[in-house]
Amino acid sequence: MSRTKCIVIGLAMVAATAAILLAMGRIPICDCGYVLLWTPADDVAGSSQHIADWYTLSHIIHGFIFYWVLWLAFRRSSVGERALGAIFIEAAWEVAENSPWIIDRYREATIAVGYTGDSVLNSVFDIVWMLLGFFFAWRMPVWVTILTAIAFELLALWVIKDNLTLNVLMLVYPVEAIKVWQGG
Repeated sequence: MSRTKCIVIGLAMVAATAAILLAMGRIPICDCGYVLLWTPADDVAGSSQHIADWYTLSHIIHGFIFYWVLWLAFRRSSVGERALGAIFIEAAWEVAENSPWIIDRYREATIAVGYTGDSVLNSVFDIVWMLLGFFFAWRMPVWVTILTAIAFELLALWVIKDNLTLNVLMLVYPVEAIKVWQGG
């Protein structure tokens, strides 16, 4: 498949994701009425509703993981075709993540007591950040990508007491001691 065709299909997938999220009742931008490039703390109003926040690091790591998994599963496919697979996976997660069931799960199992879900803008940029991670993993040596993922995980853990690893753990198998420490 040509690069142009992959780009067009990828943009269509992102637009379809935005349309689905809007149809689900997600807000287009932060209900605060403005858009920030970066929200530096997890307690800023609407921090999951702007372009980037500390959880952006997790979405970049998604890209690393999707690159490697899709490379292993579809080695004969072009990088563009594998990127489309990564967009599909991330888009599916964005739709699932903003469903009432997952939003309620975040509220009950994690420290995100007031979590209301992402804005459409944030979800679209989560896909963009994932793609950044995907193409980073494509171009960088494996060891650089792994060290970058570890650095991102440790940085997020240090700054907001949360990261991709803890997020997955707390959604799947909540540990009360971790929840208490995070709320600390």
